[in-house]
Amino acid sequence: MASKKTSKSKQIPFDATRYINPSQVGGIDAYTIDEGPGRGVRVLCVNTGAGLRYRVLVDRGLDIDQAFYNQHSLTCLSLKGVTPPTEALSRGADWLKGFPVGLLTSCGPFNTGAPATDAGEALGLHGPHSNTAAYVESVVQPDPRNGKLDMSVTAVLRYGAFFGPCVELRRTIRSTLGSNRIVFEDEFFNAGNTPVPHAWLLHINLGWPLLDEGVELCWDAERVDPRPDALSQEWFLGGRDYKRIPAPLDLHAGAGEAFAYIYPKPAKNGAVRVGVVNRALKMGFAVDYSAKQFPRCGCWQHWGKHEYVAALEPMNGGVEGRDKDRARGWLDTLKAGAKKRYDYAMEVVTGEQEIDALLALNA
Repeated sequence: MASKKTSKSKQIPFDATRYINPSQVGGIDAYTIDEGPGRGVRVLCVNTGAGLRYRVLVDRGLDIDQAFYNQHSLTCLSLKGVTPPTEALSRGADWLKGFPVGLLTSCGPFNTGAPATDAGEALGLHGPHSNTAAYVESVVQPDPRNGKLDMSVTAVLRYGAFFGPCVELRRTIRSTLGSNRIVFEDEFFNAGNTPVPHAWLLHINLGWPLLDEGVELCWDAERVDPRPDALSQEWFLGGRDYKRIPAPLDLHAGAGEAFAYIYPKPAKNGAVRVGVVNRALKMGFAVDYSAKQFPRCGCWQHWGKHEYVAALEPMNGGVEGRDKDRARGWLDTLKAGAKKRYDYAMEVVTGEQEIDALLALNA
C-alpha cells in the first residue's frame, strides 16, 4: 500500500543517556483549546522530533489543522480557525463557515463536493465528517529508552441516524520519532442493515511559506480534466503553466478558484506520489496514496490575497455533487456489514535525491 512506503530520509538517533523525559525529544501532548471560537475543542499535538509538528483535532473528525516543518508552516489556516463541531452547518455551502482549512480536512462519508439533491436527499457541501467528534481509543507514545520510536492515535467516528445510515470510521494516525512522515489508516464499517452511498475525499491543503511564487506542483499525470466552469477550463487548458504557483491574484478574489481532476500514472501496485517542491526553502511535501482506493486526485488552486492556498485531493468520487457522481458511475456504495479501507501518507521531503525525484515527476 502507498502508506507503507519506506522513507529514505535519515532518522535522527535518540541517545537515551542524554535526557530523562522522552518529551524532550518528541511525542504527543493533549490539551483543550481555551480561547476564541474553538474553546472546548480537544486537540493532540504531535512532535516527531525531526522538525515536523502537527495538531490533530479530536473533535473535528481527527483531522489536522496546524502543521509545521521547523519554522515553516506547511498549510493555510482560515481567519476564524478552529470552531466546535456542529450539524447546523450541514445545509448548502454553510460548511465553509466552519472550514478551518488546515493540512487535512476529510470530506464524506456519504457525499463529497458541491451541495446537491440526490435520490430525494438534500446534501450539504462535503458531508458531515468535519463536524463529527471522535471517540479516542488509544494514544501510543514513543519509548526511545526501550527502542520504541513509533507513536500513534486511534479513534472512532460514528455518523448517521436511527433507521440509518449507520456508518463507523476507525482512523489511525502514525508517526515515528526521528521521521517527517505521517501515515493514515481509515477503515469504514457499515454497521447498519441497508447499503449506503459512500464517498471519501482528502482535502490536503498547502499554504505559505511552503507555497509561494515560482514553487512547483509535482505529478506525472495521464490526463488532466478541468471542472467545466470557465475559470477552471481557462486555467488548466489555456496554455498556462498551472504547476507553477503564481503571486496572489485579483482574479482569485472572493470565491475565485480553479479545479481539475488529475490522473497520475500509478505503479503496478497502484501506488501514486504527488507533491510540491519549494527550491528556495530546500524542501518539498509529498502525498502517497493508492489509485486503487482513490481513482482520481483533485487539484484546487485559490490564489487570493491573504487566502493563498492549493490542495491535493485524493478521492473516490468527485466534487460537483453526489447526483453528478451517480450519473457518471463514480458513486461508491458500502453494503450492510461491509468494510472499506484507505491507506495513505504525507511526508516532508528535504533530501536532495528525494526533492529531485519529486521534480522528476514533471519531466
